[in-house]
Amino acid sequence: KCRTGPLDIVFVIDSSRSVRPFEFEIMRRFMMDIIGSLDVGPNATRVGVIQYSSQVQNIFSLKTFFTREDMEKAINGIIPLAQGTMTGLAIQYAMNVAFSTQEGARPLHKRIPRIAIIVTDGRPQDRVTEVATQARNAGIEIYAVGVQRADMNSLRAMASPPLEEHVFLVESFELIQQFAKQFQDKLCGLDMCMEQEHGCQHSCVSTPVSFYCECSPGYRLNVDGKTCSPIDACADGRHGCQHICVSTRGSYSCHCHMGYYLNQDRRSCSMIDYCSFGNHSCQHECVSIPHGHYCRCRSGFTLQPDSKSCRATDLCNGVDHGCEFKCVSMEGSYRCMCPEGQQLQADGKACSKCGSGHVDLVLVIDGSKSVRPQNFELVKQFVNRIVDLLEVSPQGTRVGLVQYSSRVRTEFPLNKYHSADEIKKAVMEVEYMEKGTMTGLALKHMVEHSFSELEGARPLSHNIPRIGLVFTDGRSQDDISEWARRAKESGIVMFAVGVGKAVEEELRAIASEPVEQHFSYSADFTTMTHLVENFKLNICPEEGKGVTEIRSPCECEALVQFQTNTVAILQSLTEKNILWARSLAQMTARLEDLEKQLAHKK
Repeated sequence: KCRTGPLDIVFVIDSSRSVRPFEFEIMRRFMMDIIGSLDVGPNATRVGVIQYSSQVQNIFSLKTFFTREDMEKAINGIIPLAQGTMTGLAIQYAMNVAFSTQEGARPLHKRIPRIAIIVTDGRPQDRVTEVATQARNAGIEIYAVGVQRADMNSLRAMASPPLEEHVFLVESFELIQQFAKQFQDKLCGLDMCMEQEHGCQHSCVSTPVSFYCECSPGYRLNVDGKTCSPIDACADGRHGCQHICVSTRGSYSCHCHMGYYLNQDRRSCSMIDYCSFGNHSCQHECVSIPHGHYCRCRSGFTLQPDSKSCRATDLCNGVDHGCEFKCVSMEGSYRCMCPEGQQLQADGKACSKCGSGHVDLVLVIDGSKSVRPQNFELVKQFVNRIVDLLEVSPQGTRVGLVQYSSRVRTEFPLNKYHSADEIKKAVMEVEYMEKGTMTGLALKHMVEHSFSELEGARPLSHNIPRIGLVFTDGRSQDDISEWARRAKESGIVMFAVGVGKAVEEELRAIASEPVEQHFSYSADFTTMTHLVENFKLNICPEEGKGVTEIRSPCECEALVQFQTNTVAILQSLTEKNILWARSLAQMTARLEDLEKQLAHKK
């Protein structure tokens, strides 16, 4: 009636540089000899192996293998670490990881003995007393096996009581085989299920000093510890079914509501795409719903009575919209627009010049490692020159600042400061981040956070222009296209400023239309001053150098002006050509006279 298990056994093997190769081979045989005497299996004894030196390496955990053949193959494949001897670190790993339920250890309430067999040949290079005490208090029985130079005091500090049964010190690795036989004898105990009437309804599991009852799959043990009841697998709410959980004996299956199908994970559901059947006949777009589909028209079109075809809707031509500059038809509505550099007023129709209006401006500056500290100071000065252009106040222009590298940080939101002096002081106190260049992540942060009402952006209904200025000196390490597009689609006017190794393709992707007016470039940080003027000219054209008048090229007056200018240029070129021809004729005549004089002298 002598049998082993069930047990949870973890070998903790010293593979430091002091263990020579042939000695490590003996340790392999030692482990395989012990495993050979065990009744291994998922419901019997489970075995794990870790090796350690200056670090800890998991060879296989308690849940990895359940046959001796697989375990022996893994043990034969171990490559020694050959470094220091951090025994305390290995005990810590065994306690926190190797004997965790996630790694295959049975729950403590099942009373399966947890046994750690530590084999070492030297003195630990870290502390073992405290961590070994913690491991023993956590229910781990520790056997400490020392070979040759092992320190007896350390072995006694690690082992479980009584020490005479848990501490072994042998003179050489060859003699470790004797311990293997002694350890096998300690694991051999009576089958308590056969020694007495256990009364278990399903199955009895023997332990070294007692037994406990287990139920077959699909059943749970009742409070009497002996009888079993069927498990309603859906009742505990952990089934993970998105829609419907159907319980079967000891198990469950997931089902979906009508109009949905079960995905490959057998838990989540996806709506049936009725549009994919190809029989919807929608002129523009087909929209699938749980019990069928419906047709939808693109923006600016109206669905007709047949619920399939669409017809254009141009409200700008059908109503007296009153827009000062331009009317843009939308689905079921319209909105007024103003030229670049002008703002839509509160009446939603009239336009005002930039100087008399206000904006919400967020500056997104590159703080990556390539910028360098001295250049970052120039960037901050560049930001403050832009602030000098603006009329900052709670009711006027608001300014926010974001810095990015491998991560994104809001230096101050739009509602933080209410004067240009406050902003400029805060800018000079910004600390350089360094690291990578995640421009796409910065654009995402700007769209989702910086222009939110929570951080001070005024509601869209107030018609306050939202302007984003991105400053960078190199290629982005992530994709920028999606969030550059989203920024512009959300109504943010995007300016892109590049310095040094900035990529023109990325700057153009960030910039709003017309692109040429919304991106700038400078060869180095010391020549960025002209970029401030470019920004001023584009955001407030009438305040730049000279007077910039923005007019529609299709207006009659504009066409006449274009024609007049073109004719003037052509006339100027013609006059220059006439003068050039006259000069050429005079030079030719002069050369002929010189030739005649030379011929006469000869």
